[in-house]
Amino acid sequence: MGKSKQSKQRDKQEAAHANERTIAENRKARHEYHILDSLECGIVLVGSEVKSLRNGTVALSEAYAKVRNDEVWLINCDIPEYIEANRFNHKPKRERKLLLHRREIHRFAMRAYEKGLTLVPLKMYFKAGKAKVLLGLCKGKQEFDKRAAKKKAEADKGLRLSMMRRMK
Repeated sequence: MGKSKQSKQRDKQEAAHANERTIAENRKARHEYHILDSLECGIVLVGSEVKSLRNGTVALSEAYAKVRNDEVWLINCDIPEYIEANRFNHKPKRERKLLLHRREIHRFAMRAYEKGLTLVPLKMYFKAGKAKVLLGLCKGKQEFDKRAAKKKAEADKGLRLSMMRRMK
């Protein structure tokens, strides 16, 4: 007997996720912005930065990306110094180049520039041993959007709790 199509797809997705190890997520971005689109891109790092990332220390909450001279740069991302690297250490908040194909830059990043949208790093992770950044094309939320989202989340939580009580 063969596996069903759905179970084969599920196995393939689990294998893809087994190859990833999340370093950090920007949960603040999901609260502050409407995420319209996302794109995985590589990042140029020095050795001490990679070692620091393997320890799981990075702050994405204040970071954003900017297009400069047909290149995309990650700005204000804080990767703390690696203690054992001594004099060969890096600057924690230096600008880091993101690796995208030229057509991806024109399709994705230029869209942000034209429409006044923001490029925000949503997640940083290791995939097959390489550091990757999930970059989101985002539009800022208004205060009433944030309140409505919070109210909806509380209503959903209350509904889930009442369903759990009913099941017992």
